Amino acid sequence: MAEAKWYVVHTYSGYENKVKANIEKTIENNKHLAEKILEVRVPMQDVVELKNGARKTVQKKMFPGYVLLNMEMNDDTWYVVRNTRGVTGFVGPGSKPVPLTEAEMKPLGIKTENVTIDFVEGDSIAVVAGVWKDTVGVVQKLDFGKQTATINVELFGRETPVEISFAEVRKLQ
Repeated sequence: MAEAKWYVVHTYSGYENKVKANIEKTIENNKHLAEKILEVRVPMQDVVELKNGARKTVQKKMFPGYVLLNMEMNDDTWYVVRNTRGVTGFVGPGSKPVPLTEAEMKPLGIKTENVTIDFVEGDSIAVVAGVWKDTVGVVQKLDFGKQTATINVELFGRETPVEISFAEVRKLQ
């Protein structure tokens, strides 16, 4: 099995979210692709705009016209992505996609190092950082590709699934 790397796909301007949705739908319909194409991202950043004297923080695309994919490159995955509506091609010389380097991924907030965890599905964990800090929940699902754990937390009197980074949780004794 080849190692998954980050690749950049060029899209029609304004089609980034549609391309992301189309690729995710294709992955959903073809289960064998789920282990090959791990993540699809449209990198966003917070920008402060000044309109009519009011400051407003809005999310803008970091790279308009581009989508990032964490995937194993093979003929099948290349074909699926390349033939997705709105995709004009992979970034790289000719038709040969070139993966992003460690240095190129760092400013995007994409971490590639693997975090070792000491909990499994069904364990109780405490959230030690982030928005859900000091929350306790039971692990429902682990995603090693994204390095996240899905836990159920009580929100407005209901059990709600929340995705938390491995780095933000610790196992309860």
